[in-house]
Amino acid sequence: MVNLVIDNVNISVPEGTTILDAARSVNIPVPSLCYLKELNEIGACRVCCVEIKGIERLVTSCNNVVEEGMEIYTNSPKVREARRTNVELILSQHDCFCATCSRSGNCSLQKTANDLGILDIPYKREVPSNLWTKKFPLIKDGGKCIKCMRCIQVCDKVQGINIWDVAGTGSRTTVDVTFNRKIAHSDCVLCGQCITHCPVGALRERDDTQRAFSALADRDKITVVQIAPAVRAAWGESIGLSREKATVKRLVAALRKMGFNYIFDTNFSADLTIMEEGSEFIERIKNRWKNRFPMFTSCCPGWVRFIKSQYPDMVDMLSTAKSPQQMFGAVAKSYYAQLLGVNPDKIFSVSIMPCLAKKQEAAIPVMNDAGSGQDVDLVLTTREIDRMLRAEHICAEELEEEEFDTPLGIGSGAGVIFGATGGVMEAALRTAYYIVCGKNPDPDAFKEVRGISGWKEAKFNLGGTELNVAVVSGLGNTRKLIEEIRKGNKKYDFVEVMACPGGCSGGGGQPIHDGIELGETRGNVLYGLDKKSNIRFSHENPSVIALYKDYMEKPLSEKAHRLLHTNHNAWEMPLSPKTEKFEDDNMIIF
Repeated sequence: MVNLVIDNVNISVPEGTTILDAARSVNIPVPSLCYLKELNEIGACRVCCVEIKGIERLVTSCNNVVEEGMEIYTNSPKVREARRTNVELILSQHDCFCATCSRSGNCSLQKTANDLGILDIPYKREVPSNLWTKKFPLIKDGGKCIKCMRCIQVCDKVQGINIWDVAGTGSRTTVDVTFNRKIAHSDCVLCGQCITHCPVGALRERDDTQRAFSALADRDKITVVQIAPAVRAAWGESIGLSREKATVKRLVAALRKMGFNYIFDTNFSADLTIMEEGSEFIERIKNRWKNRFPMFTSCCPGWVRFIKSQYPDMVDMLSTAKSPQQMFGAVAKSYYAQLLGVNPDKIFSVSIMPCLAKKQEAAIPVMNDAGSGQDVDLVLTTREIDRMLRAEHICAEELEEEEFDTPLGIGSGAGVIFGATGGVMEAALRTAYYIVCGKNPDPDAFKEVRGISGWKEAKFNLGGTELNVAVVSGLGNTRKLIEEIRKGNKKYDFVEVMACPGGCSGGGGQPIHDGIELGETRGNVLYGLDKKSNIRFSHENPSVIALYKDYMEKPLSEKAHRLLHTNHNAWEMPLSPKTEKFEDDNMIIF
């Protein structure tokens, strides 16, 4: 232990502790903009500087460790003056139109400037121009970038995609796409982790709220909205609702008040995904000789983009089952349109997702199997739906809970855990066991795959067949797993992959809490909902049973294949620089 004094407080901390962590351990706040523990400790912003007695220069507290007998001042006149100057210099190259920023009110730079009482910028304003396509689901505003490098570190160290890098020198230094590429021509997987780790509004999702409002105002459109499992665990965070108040039924009431015609639960189509994907897995096991293993889950579009760009030779190992979002869209514009007795062209299908990649997935040209345009017309992130609630002046806390519409509003506990890492695997195994053995297992029989760990392995006996399964979240972990499979060091039958650490609960479209990871907390909420659910098996969902009886016939039927499955090779993804092909010495860029 090291003994020192911070702001006249005697403390003792373990050797190797940074000054910043030491101060925060005794609730002494030290502002910072670039710091992310064990990820970005580079002292780029200089805002966390402190004064050490006996040392003339100020030091950054995020990457300097404590020493025995240190006397530290975190807010001396010298520190305040330097910190204020540093922030003023950052603001001189920052687009300060906070009223039109997606992070206004939730911005670390804004808070730090306000805390320092900065009312004017004494330096010449030189805000970089912003040249960026507005069509791509991920938007970067160069005028708001503070060069903290967090996006680079998250993309490199956590996700292993290497989309961002430093460009330019001196005062022209900025962050841009690697290899001098346009973002739409890069192998960005749209996980959105760079957005949730940005301290300001330099990175955000493409805003589609006005398209949603336009659809709601169009009397010729029938608006059908689905709510993803992980959204219910997070939607209240940015509008001040406690987890107890922020129930999915209260969100249903808010959406109904907003004007949506029919409100359904993506848990329904998550159960449908299990029926199709679980049946597909069993068929592959029966015909092991003609299939490559493992079979990978396919419900995460960020992961699908990853394997198509990084390991294109393994795409046929993906399940052909669509994601729950896309299954729902296809069912809404076919089966449900038939139930309503309306022309499917009148249905405007909206999904509320914790994810940016879902925006791209909905736009894939082949995701139109119901024959009425794209099966999902519009995707909103959790953050966007919260902005819409504020725009409509809806006080969700005062609303009474309301039920989903039927029949597509019924979901099981197996469907709700899709939003947590390991949930898809567990739900699939529950139903696969039933299909093979003819009876239900204990609902918690496969709980070994739960937990926030980035790479989990388990063995299960399924009707006399031993299955080796793995669950991985975060694409850095995914790359390690795939490399081990390719080397022959690991052999699995079934693998669940989620692009975001912690699964959809930690998705790139979820509410942002700077420096705090809530994927595990939100995931635990979903497991709690599963535990309390009256239906805990996808194959017992009465609406799914009715769908097959009245419309689809059975899992993997001809109609099910047409509406609920897809060809992952039917669209192109820009390749990783590591996998680019060469012909006649010319690089092929998709």
